Amino acid sequence: MSKYEPLYLAYLVYFNRDRDYFECHEVLEELWLEKDREPVYKGLLQVAVGMYHFRNKNIRGGYMMLQSAVDILEQYPAQKLGIELELLVDTCRTIAEKLRDYENSPILYQDFSIIIWDDELDEAVQQKAVEIKPNIPQRRSPTRGKKYEERMKALGQNL
Repeated sequence: MSKYEPLYLAYLVYFNRDRDYFECHEVLEELWLEKDREPVYKGLLQVAVGMYHFRNKNIRGGYMMLQSAVDILEQYPAQKLGIELELLVDTCRTIAEKLRDYENSPILYQDFSIIIWDDELDEAVQQKAVEIKPNIPQRRSPTRGKKYEERMKALGQNL
């Protein structure tokens, strides 16, 4: 059994394999709430939200979320939660700076991966990836998460 949270593993699968930043948000928000709003999870959540906005041409939203993620995550060690956090912060900072100047110098959207340094985490993410059906982001309507679906079902609402 992995020392890493299953929802964190799912986040990394959705981020690195599927580039499905909406699902990243869904799974990490659940973990963030379970962990009493631990700031590192909020920062990682904001990275995904920032990339989601950037991909969808919401430049201001992308900038704001990525800059907020940098502000939170730069306070942590270079390596945390089995990932190269400093590299992630640097990448987000660079993108945020470019988005801040987007009107003067537009940039093309481009995905990036979160680098995993811990072999145990890498193995756990690979195992989790087998369990998770690949998503094609932007080609399906977003969901609101399991709790939302259960609530709507209890209310007799069709999704």
